[in-house]
Amino acid sequence: MGSLKMANPTSRDIAEIAGVSQATVSRALRNSPLVRKETRDRIQEIAKELNYFVNRNAAGLRTHQSNTIALLLFDETGGADAQINPFFLSMLGYISRAAARRGYDVLISLQQLSDDWHVEYQASHRADGLILLGYGNYVTYREKLAALSAANTRYVIWGPVIKDHPGHTIGCDNENGGFQAARHLLSLGRKRIAFLGQTSPRSPEFSARYAGYMQALLAANVHPDPGLKVDADNLEELGYQAVEQLLAAGESFDAVFAVTDVIAIGAVRALLNAGIRVPEDVSVVGFDDMPLAAHVTPALTTVRQDIRLAADGLVDAIVGLIEERPVESTLMAPKLVVRESCGAKKGVRHK
Repeated sequence: MGSLKMANPTSRDIAEIAGVSQATVSRALRNSPLVRKETRDRIQEIAKELNYFVNRNAAGLRTHQSNTIALLLFDETGGADAQINPFFLSMLGYISRAAARRGYDVLISLQQLSDDWHVEYQASHRADGLILLGYGNYVTYREKLAALSAANTRYVIWGPVIKDHPGHTIGCDNENGGFQAARHLLSLGRKRIAFLGQTSPRSPEFSARYAGYMQALLAANVHPDPGLKVDADNLEELGYQAVEQLLAAGESFDAVFAVTDVIAIGAVRALLNAGIRVPEDVSVVGFDDMPLAAHVTPALTTVRQDIRLAADGLVDAIVGLIEERPVESTLMAPKLVVRESCGAKKGVRHK
């Protein structure tokens, strides 16, 4: 393409040169998949030749869009001085990069579940749509989602894919992940598998992981022992306390399946402090595959939720809603990642 010279070029100029509409130019400069790649590339090359830069503030005034996605992390601790869920923290960079590739900024906010966060963003034009991470008590959270839907807010959730769930969800097949974890422990000759995690209606993802665990045990003709199930929220210290509770009750167990890596890491620490070897005496499996899982001692066997794929899915979905494209909820496949915290029981050959 020859050199193009023009004083104060506009999107209208680019549209005329490219032979497309201004709307197509706007989408192409945001890398929208609604525009064919060849057309996007041609429009972006023309903009570069013209030395054209998008005035985002002016564009927002014209379209009533901010070109910003609000990423809301929910404080599940009720304001206590506790760490934000490490799994969600590990997703932030991937979400920001995925949004940048599509021409969007990301506004990150930590929200209390009691706040009126559901009316603050799109209505005030602070953001064109919301990505929601975390929810605390799902029963209460679902009411907030219904309010979002009633207000015609564009939002997408990382969470459980449930029938009649409000809005659009990108999530993991938690039941299959729980099944993979328990089946692996059973294949190592482990029969007394403790389960650590909440299974109440307020934690549907954990309940699904428990359902998968139960399926694996029943498929192997292993009778589940209610004494090996301990409720634990997603804190390392509660994983530690759950193992202490099992030991204090005199329960015999040769494996632990924890519904998160955070709980599993606490469980491993409690076992080692009690003089119980991991994995020789007790094998441990977590869930999430957060970055720390590979670096604790022993390195944690876990069920991976692909955070890169999750981030891309969340951003694709919210941009699709912003651009008024059809969007469907998606269930991602989990993958078992075997590391040092699992080993075959003595005298049992791993299948």
